[in-house]
Amino acid sequence: MSRVWATAEDLGRNRARMLSLYRHILRSLNSPALPLSLAARLAKKAEVRAMFWVGSDERSVHNITDLIDAAEYSLSFLRKGQLPPRHIN
Repeated sequence: MSRVWATAEDLGRNRARMLSLYRHILRSLNSPALPLSLAARLAKKAEVRAMFWVGSDERSVHNITDLIDAAEYSLSFLRKGQLPPRHIN
């Protein structure tokens, strides 16, 4: 039977990765290649902060994995100078 809840070791192991993804996404939103006004950039950064803030209290292994996957997916678009799609099908 697999574990559903994260242990302290799991949380510690993912902490550095989550901080790195968070910082990369915030930096990528400053890219001049993105067609965003200053207000839109600040709004996107607020969305990212909220997503990671809510995710910081997460204890489910599956939800932590999903948050990391979503952050990496979004970062892949931002590195290309594109905004990630709003809804993933």
